[in-house]
Amino acid sequence: MMLSSLIAPHELPIDGNVEIKDMTADSRQVKSGSLFAALPGEKLDGRDYIKSAVKNGASAILSLPGLRDVSVPYVAVDNPRQTYAEIAARLYAGQPDCMVAMTGTNGKSSIIEFLRQIWSYAGKKSACFGTLGVTTDVGVTPLTHTTPDAVALHQTLRQLWQEGITHAGMEASSHGLAQYRLDGVKLSAVGFSNLTQDHFDYHADMDDYFSAKARLFTELAETNTPAVINVDREYGKRMAEVAKSADLDVMTVGWAGEDLRISEITPRSASQTLELVWHGNRHKIDLPLAGEFQVLNAVSALGLAVKTGVDPKTAIEALASLRGVAGRMEKAGISKAGAPVFIDFAHTPDGLEKLLRGVRPHTLGKIIVVFGCGGDRDPDKRAKMGKIAAHLADVAIVTDDNPRSENPASIRAAVMKGCPQAMEVADRAEAIWHGISLLEKNDCLVIAGKGHETGQIIGDQTIPFNDVAVAKSRLKDEAV
Repeated sequence: MMLSSLIAPHELPIDGNVEIKDMTADSRQVKSGSLFAALPGEKLDGRDYIKSAVKNGASAILSLPGLRDVSVPYVAVDNPRQTYAEIAARLYAGQPDCMVAMTGTNGKSSIIEFLRQIWSYAGKKSACFGTLGVTTDVGVTPLTHTTPDAVALHQTLRQLWQEGITHAGMEASSHGLAQYRLDGVKLSAVGFSNLTQDHFDYHADMDDYFSAKARLFTELAETNTPAVINVDREYGKRMAEVAKSADLDVMTVGWAGEDLRISEITPRSASQTLELVWHGNRHKIDLPLAGEFQVLNAVSALGLAVKTGVDPKTAIEALASLRGVAGRMEKAGISKAGAPVFIDFAHTPDGLEKLLRGVRPHTLGKIIVVFGCGGDRDPDKRAKMGKIAAHLADVAIVTDDNPRSENPASIRAAVMKGCPQAMEVADRAEAIWHGISLLEKNDCLVIAGKGHETGQIIGDQTIPFNDVAVAKSRLKDEAV
């Protein structure tokens, strides 16, 4: 495709109408016919790699104004990241007819997967993608980021479109929104789950974090686009007002929802019955999942399904057949004492609180929790998570998560300031084994923090590790 067509309405460099075959922000991936996007970043600056990209065959450069002595056509724009995404949408054209983007701190993965299942139940050829990879009825393909790089995102969308996928849901992370990765995606509906402390290694404060999320509603969704927003907390109410001001078609859901309201939840051993009020009518639903947060996720998915054309009766019927998401309240097995062991990705204060409060109605005995905090990430949440564990669990075991470049003992010490009575077991496998060994009849063990992850990041290495596999192995040994 010619450069002039890709960059419109930006000006074409003099004598610069070259053919572009692909594009990348990684100079190592450049080849003849590539457009190299020299993007400034937090740690690396793409402008430092222009000479390398040209040497590798770059046909054109996209970057900020002010560069000198560039030997190939040079497109200078004030916001190269946004232009990069817009060009990617043209160069890798094609996406499912119905695209939904879901943002929020917690629940995104579950909501878009539940939405995919409802679509599938309604006969739609559907997919979803984000933290867990790309999921279709066929299986799961891994991704490297919750919200992929703009080129990877549009290549994924085109691939789904070529496979005949008509409905797709995606996670919209704050990083992805702030870095303009979603620009160029035509959205049929958008959603918001909640906003709680997370990613403060990237965002300056909660207002900055909120503003990044709000881009989905103020800049990416067109006028009258449906927006399904959980308004149980202050940030949800605030986002609903933002969406209304942007002239979106707002549906509020949750315990405080005006359009789709949760009236009552009756917990059972591994499921729950919920009563919803929708347009004045009451609906009783048997949800085959445990935990109040799963109800919140399912209700958001229900709203998005209806707003994207699924018959309400069909969408409600589909809730009774929902399957849990990998690493989200995933049942690893039962101990010899008959106690369940759950794995969950909860790695924020709000996520851990919702998880522990969610399992309490289903647990007659003790709740035992194994958890830790990651290194090189928001240290302020460590003691907060410790305090939540001390308050809501009967037994807390503090262990390592992904220490990265930090001293693991220092991370554990920071967590234990909030739960000084907790047990400290550095090795994560040993901590899981110990938690299982403590289980008695009617107890419950929750292993929090890593969920679906298959590795533990220590220093600059990723060691193979999976909470589900470790727990299942221990439970198998225990049964022998």
